[in-house]
Amino acid sequence: MNTLDFSPLFRTAIGFDRLARQLESARSLGDAQGYPPYNIEKTGEDTYVLTMAVAGFGPGDIDVVARENVLTVAGRAPQPEEGRSFLHRGIAGRAFERRFVLADHIVVEGATLENGLLQLGLKRVVPEALKPRQIPVQAGKPPVQPQITTANEQDGQAQAA
Repeated sequence: MNTLDFSPLFRTAIGFDRLARQLESARSLGDAQGYPPYNIEKTGEDTYVLTMAVAGFGPGDIDVVARENVLTVAGRAPQPEEGRSFLHRGIAGRAFERRFVLADHIVVEGATLENGLLQLGLKRVVPEALKPRQIPVQAGKPPVQPQITTANEQDGQAQAA
């Protein structure tokens, strides 16, 4: 039995739709898609480099799009030159599309194509509002607590005045 059914996990979960889609797509795709080959390298605490081997493709043949936590790299097959005749063609020149799911706050900083390698710089940019804050601890009196009065106490104070 090679299939897993994740539906019982999500029957009572609310707001985990994206996770369910990711699990389903990972299960259905597997490693069947092997072209073009790629590496993902962690170059720092919050920086990564995605390198794809795209021999035969030029900068005008490749589209890189980041949308809603999904990075899509697509290549259109270069047009063959007229008058060329190959006895053997081992360099793949077919169109491709690769999708990568990005974690929250990952942005694509740039893309370069050199020597048949497409390199994409990725960085995690966490907004200031989501970063942990250090709260200074001071010696002295505790902060003043607001007094909570009940409705009966307020009526008594109003009558006394």
